[in-house]
Formats: sequence, C-alpha cells, structure tokens
Amino acid sequence: MAIGEDQAAAEGSGKTPVARPVGHPVTLTCRDGVVLHGHFWPASGEASATVIINPATGVLARYYHYYADFLTREGFDVLTYDYRGIGLSRPEMLKGCGYRWREWGEQDFDAALRYVDQLHPARPIHVVGHSIGGYLPGLSPHAHRIDRMLTMGAQYAYWRDYARGHRARLFWRWHVVMPALTALYGYFPGKKLGWLEDLPAGVANEWSFRGARMEMTHRAGERDAVLQRFAAVTAPILAVAVSDDDIGTQAAIRRTLAYYRNAERTEVLLTPADYGLESIGHFGLFHSRHATGFWRDTLAWLKDGVNPWSGNRNA
Repeated sequence: MAIGEDQAAAEGSGKTPVARPVGHPVTLTCRDGVVLHGHFWPASGEASATVIINPATGVLARYYHYYADFLTREGFDVLTYDYRGIGLSRPEMLKGCGYRWREWGEQDFDAALRYVDQLHPARPIHVVGHSIGGYLPGLSPHAHRIDRMLTMGAQYAYWRDYARGHRARLFWRWHVVMPALTALYGYFPGKKLGWLEDLPAGVANEWSFRGARMEMTHRAGERDAVLQRFAAVTAPILAVAVSDDDIGTQAAIRRTLAYYRNAERTEVLLTPADYGLESIGHFGLFHSRHATGFWRDTLAWLKDGVNPWSGNRNA
C-alpha cells in the first residue's frame, strides 16, 4: 500500500471515530521567520507534562490528532504541528520555496519546543517522534530541554537500511523516481502519485541523496556543531521498531540512535502478533485501532518512564 493510501485508510476506516478531534489552532514562529501552523490540545485536568508529536515525512499532523486527543484524556497537554511546506504550513507556492529537511529539526521542531517551554517553563516536555520525527529533535539547539522521548520507526532514510526484500523497490521509488520528478516539477508531487503529501524540493532531495552519515549533508564547518547538538540530548529514549516495517528497520533505528550518544537508549521490537494483527507496517501504530493496545501501552513510558515492552526481544 502506498504511503498516501495508508494514511487515508488509517483516517477513514470504519473503526475510526466519525468526528475528528479538534484542538486549539496555534502559530509557531521559527527563528528564521517562517510561521508554522498547528494545534494545542489542553489536558482534561492538571497536566503532568507536555507532549510534542513530530510527524513522519509527508504525513499531515491531523493524522496524529486522535492520538493527541487520547493523550489529553490521560493528563497531558499536547502540541501537533505541520512542518514547513506540509499541510497547514504549506506556502502558496511550493516550487522555489527553498525549504530543506534539516530545517524541520533546526527550525520547526525548535519552534515547537520553545513554544511549549514558554507556556510552562517548569513542566516536563516529552517528544513522540514518528519516522523522521524521531530523528529531528537532535537538530534543535534547545534539545537539552527534552525530558523523555518515544520514537516509532525513527530513521533518516539511508537506503541500505531498508528491509532486504523491499530495498530495490524502495530505492527505485525514493532515490530514482522521487529526485527525477522533483527535478521536473520543482517540488515532489507526492499527492499525484498517492504516495504521500507534496514535498519541497530541498526536503525530497535531502531524502533521496542522504548517505550513511547524516552530518555529511551539512557543510564541513557545521558538522561538529550538529553532532554536539545530538550529544546534548540526555533525555531517555524508548525506540520502537516493528518487525514488518520495511522503512524503519532495526538497522535504521540503530543508525539514528547512535547520534544520541549521551542519552539512555532502549530498543524494542514489536510484532503484529503482539496486538493480534497480521500487519502494522511503518504507519499503522497511530491508527485509532490501537487506542486500547499500543496507545495505552505508551502511557507507561510517557507517565512513569517505564518500558511496557520490557519482555520483548530488543531490536
């Protein structure tokens, strides 16, 4: 199933509530002046912490609204937002906007982090990062402010980390077709293909041409500073991999976790059978079918820092 179709299925299944939860619209101003749009979800009662949800690449923040609403009922304030170039934060003209993947962390997540910190300076801040959303926090100059992280399939799309049986197909899609169409259109027309949302050229090309070492996509004079930002993160990280995820594989999440060298890192490998399913994949854990399973399990980590899957084989 294509990424766009997977997201649509997750939003439109008959098991999904008809009424979409609605948070309070907010704007986030990045240090470079770009304005992002998102939603703030206040806890139903006294909040114990604030959770920032970082989406996957090309996935609208609204996909995570059901999970955000779930967390509010469990005592968390929650912030959801669209990265620059995506969804509510898409400019009128995507072609020529100049947005890059790295700016989603250096600027966009950083703006989200500063926003919630200014709201409640003494409150713990947790991050739930899906796919690229679990990699981006280390790019923020203020990432030391994070108290806890939960990541799902967190990786930055190095092609050799794709699952072996799917590697050729995924390489063709993301490292041949995507850069070719990006060159032709001036942006990646993901919606036309039903793969994901449209992407700015800089985002698509950083994905297509990234190598084994992420810092090598930065200028030589910037690389040490990037590595130091990741090293400044001391928040414990619970990194979840799913056995049938062909993108966020065990190798991929380990490649990302290696940059968070001063954080306590715990890897967990889940299988569809753990939740009585035949498949989960890269996107499935945020489907509302997991509200009484995976979502409820995440509360042990977000509330108390306890790994609810400690009996599972490490990734």
